[in-house]
Amino acid sequence: MQVQNTHGREGVDGPAWSRCAVVFPGQGGQGPRMGLAWRDHEAWELVGRAEAAIGRPLAPMLLDRAAAPRTTAEAQLAVFMASMLAWEAVRKAAGPPALFAGHSLGQISALTAAGVLAFEDAVRLTARRGELTEAVCRGQSGGMVAVLPISIDAAEKACGVPPYDCWVANDNAPGQVVLAGTETGLVRAAEAARALGAEKFYRLAVPGAFHTPLMAEAAAAFGDHLRGVAFGRPVRPVLSNATARPAPPDAPWRRLLCEHLISPVRWRESQEYMVAAGVRGLVEVGCGRTLGKLAHRTVPQLAAYRLDTPAAADRLLDGLS
Repeated sequence: MQVQNTHGREGVDGPAWSRCAVVFPGQGGQGPRMGLAWRDHEAWELVGRAEAAIGRPLAPMLLDRAAAPRTTAEAQLAVFMASMLAWEAVRKAAGPPALFAGHSLGQISALTAAGVLAFEDAVRLTARRGELTEAVCRGQSGGMVAVLPISIDAAEKACGVPPYDCWVANDNAPGQVVLAGTETGLVRAAEAARALGAEKFYRLAVPGAFHTPLMAEAAAAFGDHLRGVAFGRPVRPVLSNATARPAPPDAPWRRLLCEHLISPVRWRESQEYMVAAGVRGLVEVGCGRTLGKLAHRTVPQLAAYRLDTPAAADRLLDGLS
């Protein structure tokens, strides 16, 4: 099987599908009318199933500019749905890839694509995750800042300033680390990072310190919700954000998804593992281009592809042989 390079010229074949990693984004790539391209596609039936699962409409948020996602809870649902719509368009015809991975929220999308989570359960989990993290954010002052250039060791050193209220949240790529913490913690860590050679600081458009101990309350409540969820065995390996390695087929996902909320995303190492495991292509499913850009910085030898519209799905399927 060969998959077309959707970043390059039409008809240019890339690596075999069986040597591609399918990856899903987290919060941050959302925008208005995210589902418009899929409205007349057969994959759109997922929206009706999702609405039935959570008991409220989702179509307006995906189609209407005035109803575009604004809150954390809305953004997480919208990003998840964009990922699932795109994956559904190729799921049956393409078959399983080499492995699945997801950045932050994308971990749930990856588990769904791999068959570990039923779609309806995943929708409910995404909705609950968004509600819980949003509630925690309302009760505290904090945020996330991308820092570069900085090594992971230097970033951890910058966070090691009393009273220890800032942490490494995302190790995204060589020289690019995201810190998260309280407002005062972020200021102290940024000053320490600058002294260690960091030059650029970008505040992320999120309302809280995700993937840090400040999300402990949300993680505990999420654990209660997870008790009623069934987890299956993956059709292909799923990388864990916490270990940057494939989770075992019988992984304790209830515990891992709780810890996921308070632990850093080890994405740089995840990408490096993909190459070491023989992956030659990375297919970014859903909204945004963040993961492809991170791959270009981290593992430029990987061919990067996007699967975000029906046209992209058709090109991908046309490239399978």
